[in-house]
Amino acid sequence: MRCFYCMPEEDYDFTPASRLMQADEIATLAGIFAANGVRKIRLTGGEPLVRKDAAKIILSLSRLPVELTMTTNGVRLHEFADVLEEAGVRSLNISLDTLQAERFMLITRRDLFNQVKSNIDLLIRKGIHVKVNVVVMKGLNDTEINDFVAWTKHTPVHVRFIEFMPFSGNRWTSNKVLSLQEILQSINTAYDYLPLKGGAHDTAKGFIVPGHAGTFSVISTMTAPFCDTCNRMRLTADGKMKNCLFSNGETDLLTALRNGEDVLPLIQQSILSKAKALGGQFSGKLEEVEAAAIKNRSMITIGG
Repeated sequence: MRCFYCMPEEDYDFTPASRLMQADEIATLAGIFAANGVRKIRLTGGEPLVRKDAAKIILSLSRLPVELTMTTNGVRLHEFADVLEEAGVRSLNISLDTLQAERFMLITRRDLFNQVKSNIDLLIRKGIHVKVNVVVMKGLNDTEINDFVAWTKHTPVHVRFIEFMPFSGNRWTSNKVLSLQEILQSINTAYDYLPLKGGAHDTAKGFIVPGHAGTFSVISTMTAPFCDTCNRMRLTADGKMKNCLFSNGETDLLTALRNGEDVLPLIQQSILSKAKALGGQFSGKLEEVEAAAIKNRSMITIGG
């Protein structure tokens, strides 16, 4: 995939494999986190299933005392369905920003809509809970919001509408952001809905249309941040720890691990240095966000 909001350029210099965490290093670092209280691990990206050792990584992480899940573009899921079942994966996030094949081609620059949709149906038949991540942008896919909600009527899918967020190279502007309130107002023109009770550290605000098999939620990073209760930590594919998706600093765990150092103090230090909100880089007021001034990676290189 070449979704412009994650990976804007077709010609891209990928990180050499030697600088990426190897399967055993991922297992070792994940084990340290699990031994110190982490109870959920999500493989994300980039696209985690393009790695040749993806199955090995999934199965090794499944042996830890954690809930294992993944965010994927869904293209290769049919090849990994048995591995996911063996690993006990019961929930997956799948990125799908449109229900229209032509628009899918425009957004991703790949003609793979039918394959992704088929894989979503496959996982649902297997009893795996599917969360569909929809990055909503004005003038691109905002007219499809209620089409996604309609999908939840007979299908037990959970649709997550995500406010467009700024990352390096993704041409973010505030006038492309559809806010939490605007998303809910759009849905309210066609549906009555009720709020769902959330968990202590949820990043999404959940809702259900009475009588629907599925649900929907909004991740309102830009207009109603949830930083006060967020407990996420991210380990990039090259072994750097980010204490926030928007943090401008990183802690190099992989080099320390390869040098035989104790990485736990580095993890603790990273957590204690976390900014109060949004990586300390911007506020929740759209009109005050200067995308060019934000120091961060592009989304594809954040990975994790």
